Amino acid sequence: MNRCTFVGILAGIGAAVPIRHRAVGAPPAPKARNVVLVHGLFADGSCWSEVIARLQTAGINATAVQNPLTTLEASVAATRRALALQDGPTVLVGHSFAGMIVTQAGVDPKVTSLVYVAARAPDAGEDYAGLAARFPTPPASAGIVFSSGYGQLSEAAFLRDFAGDIPTAKARVLYAVQAPFDRRLLVDKTTVAA
Repeated sequence: MNRCTFVGILAGIGAAVPIRHRAVGAPPAPKARNVVLVHGLFADGSCWSEVIARLQTAGINATAVQNPLTTLEASVAATRRALALQDGPTVLVGHSFAGMIVTQAGVDPKVTSLVYVAARAPDAGEDYAGLAARFPTPPASAGIVFSSGYGQLSEAAFLRDFAGDIPTAKARVLYAVQAPFDRRLLVDKTTVAA
């Protein structure tokens, strides 16, 4: 999915899929006026800037989590801090690796819907590496460079495989703010699944 389609989908966030643990026949979730956005690997919270602007124009409060990318526990804690600041029903959105995070943090009572954007939704007890092994390896994975236990995409892989559908100048800016991730993050297991 290209980023323009992605932004368009999030602009219509009120139609997000309800969390699967909602009982059949239960009243619909209250309409959310808050959206918490969680970035995955190879990014930081600024990657949501265009989405945030569109949500704000639609009258929705939008917050981007600065995911530390160190451990699943730390990433979930950062997301929970953002959720605690919301003033009511909230849609929780995760891109890529952040599917792990929103699955774990999505049990928060403020969360009325989860949105997975090019993300996997694990069950309790799953880790990202094990889950990813069930699917074809994305081309960008070949461009991960590790140094002292932290990984990030090479510039060529980032521009070609991760941000290849946006203008090169903008992709280079996103490459410049790419946050390195701790290798341990990939083997941390979820304990719950919203």
